[in-house]
Amino acid sequence: MADRPGLRPTGDRARETLFNWLGQRTIGARCVDLFAGTGALGLEAASRGAGAVDLVEKDRRLVRLIEDHTRSWPEIDKVRFIAADVLQWMVTQPGSYDLIFIDPPFDQSLHQAVLEGLTEHGLVKPGSLIYVECDVATDPVAKVTHPFQVTREKRQGGVMLRLLQV
Repeated sequence: MADRPGLRPTGDRARETLFNWLGQRTIGARCVDLFAGTGALGLEAASRGAGAVDLVEKDRRLVRLIEDHTRSWPEIDKVRFIAADVLQWMVTQPGSYDLIFIDPPFDQSLHQAVLEGLTEHGLVKPGSLIYVECDVATDPVAKVTHPFQVTREKRQGGVMLRLLQV
C-alpha cells in the first residue's frame, strides 16, 4: 500500500497471533492504533467488530493514503484518521481506550514514553489491553511495570510481541 522509509507494517503472523490472543475482546471495543503506519492493526480491529478505532499517524501523506485506500470499506464509519505526533496527541485526549496498539519505529525509542503517557494522560482504565511490538533487543515493558502486567508474549524472529493488561 505505501512505501515509506522506516515503515514496517505488522506482519500477517504477528497480526494473527495478536487477534487470537484478543479473541472476542475487539467486539464493541474503543481502540487506538498508535503509530498506525498502514493502519493494519486498527483496521483489523474494525473488521473484527470494534466499536470505534482511532488511527494516529504522524505522516500526513500516509494518513491520506490509508483514507483513500479504505474509502469504500464497509467499516470505515468506525474509523477516525488522525494526523498527529502520538506523544503530543496523547496529552489532549479525553477518556480511555479498551484496546491500544503500540508499534512505533523501533529505532526511535518511543515505547517507554508512550507507555508512561497512557497512564499519565488517562488513556487506560482497569481492564484495558495494550499490544506492544518491539525489537527483541529492547525491553520497554521491563522499565514501565505499574499498572501493566504482561498477559501474553511471543518472540517472532527479531520481534517481541506482548499483550499487557491494566
